Amino acid sequence: MDLVDEMNEACNTDEESSFSLVPTLDMSFDTMEGKYVSSIRPEVNSLPSQTNQCPAGITIARKNDKWFVRTVVLDHSHDLCPQTSNLIRGNRQLNMHAKHTLEVNDDAGVRINKSFLSIVSEAGGYENMQFVERDARNYIGQHRRSLCKEGDGQALLRHFSKMRDQNNEFFYDIEMDEDNRITSVFWADARSRAACDEFGDVMSFDTTYLTNKYDMPFAPFVGVNHHVQSILLGCGLLS
Repeated sequence: MDLVDEMNEACNTDEESSFSLVPTLDMSFDTMEGKYVSSIRPEVNSLPSQTNQCPAGITIARKNDKWFVRTVVLDHSHDLCPQTSNLIRGNRQLNMHAKHTLEVNDDAGVRINKSFLSIVSEAGGYENMQFVERDARNYIGQHRRSLCKEGDGQALLRHFSKMRDQNNEFFYDIEMDEDNRITSVFWADARSRAACDEFGDVMSFDTTYLTNKYDMPFAPFVGVNHHVQSILLGCGLLS
């Protein structure tokens, strides 16, 4: 007698009982499974687009190297807020007056948040603004990195050219963007290049120095010589 038969004999008190521990192909189970209900309100727990399933949108397709509009749905499943449409990313922009104010205040050492608040006050409130504080910070960051714009980039080029004339072993490399603004700089003099040939097996690259007004980290390349002394192998400015 196997284990299943022994258990059936022990459990069944009635010979006519249909109870059996032998599984069959038609077994079914009842579960107490339920659906989790969050205690957080839907309007707080989910984004509006996820909650409302807004169908509004536009789809385009390409055929024979031409683009055409396939579908356009203008119906929204939620209330619109046209008074804040000016703050949608595609509609935000800085006018010339705002750019000039931010540049002048930044050159004078005024914090960006204070400059932004002054522009908000001048505009008569946030509802009249065409950009947000993040846009102002992004613009100032670009302005600080525009070395050529204020002549510093040209001065740097003249200095590097002078150093190259004095010593042919002086090396520099400058990268610029589409607006001819400097985005990164690397340079190494003759002594650093010679040290790199001898002790360039191991070097460190540190970008923690951010002391210039252009928000371009200063990155020294540092190695170690045979006297266990730190030596400078090159320098860079990164955007």
